[in-house]
Amino acid sequence: MAENYVWIDGIPFPSVCFPPENIRETHEMFMVSDGDIFMVTYPKSGTNWLIEIVCLIQSKGDPTFIKSVPFTERSPWLEISESIKTLRNKKGPRLITSHLPVHLFPKSFFSSKAKVIYLIRNPRDVLVSGYHFWCATTYIKKPESLEEYYENFLQGKVPYGSWFEHIRGWMSQREKENFLMLSYEELKKNTRTSIKEICEFLGETLKAEELELVLKNCSFQVMKAHRKDKDSFLSNNETHFVMMRKGITGDWRFHFTVAQAEEFDKIFQKKMADFPKELFPWE
Repeated sequence: MAENYVWIDGIPFPSVCFPPENIRETHEMFMVSDGDIFMVTYPKSGTNWLIEIVCLIQSKGDPTFIKSVPFTERSPWLEISESIKTLRNKKGPRLITSHLPVHLFPKSFFSSKAKVIYLIRNPRDVLVSGYHFWCATTYIKKPESLEEYYENFLQGKVPYGSWFEHIRGWMSQREKENFLMLSYEELKKNTRTSIKEICEFLGETLKAEELELVLKNCSFQVMKAHRKDKDSFLSNNETHFVMMRKGITGDWRFHFTVAQAEEFDKIFQKKMADFPKELFPWE
């Protein structure tokens, strides 16, 4: 079990699969192409759901591709060492996944026409989902309790650092034409409208019957069944189910104490006070 993090520019990364030289090289040297499509999230914000949706949009709802090709090959993780060769040999347009904060993202992106879809989620649900996820892996030292993980989350001492700083950093891009920000909550509440928004952003068109296929095949039930394949880069089979534990919103209410909920509210309001409230549909 990994006991310590690798710290890079103030951000903690699991010591497994995240060599510092790889992340620094990715930041400095990775060449982004104009046709690249990045799906960027803070961990446990609906990443795999977003990957599935974009892949289904590109296949016009046909699930053959997503069933036959592991998601780590369909949309390799930018910062994971094993993915770099895959990405360099992958023909465009490339789908690429990342949890990197904006200040560690490839420099070449910011002078390109590549697109980023940035998915955010209520940080309370992110916290609870992250606790269950990291407890089931050997990437980091297993948290002793949700209370311990709660404190570490607020201090940014969890993989990829502070949720607040990650969101604040990427929101600096939100006025740009090649940046689309979505929320997990809106995606859950009105999946059809959100898929149409993604299609418009990517320049894709779906017929009515194709849209229905996308909706059907990106449902939680269908995706969880697909997740039984051997497509995880994680260390044990049960993490397939941890990765898709519930697929709901508001689960944090069953885990936070009243004191934790009140404390989190105050911290959220303080740290995100300079952003419009409508950006956070869960508030």
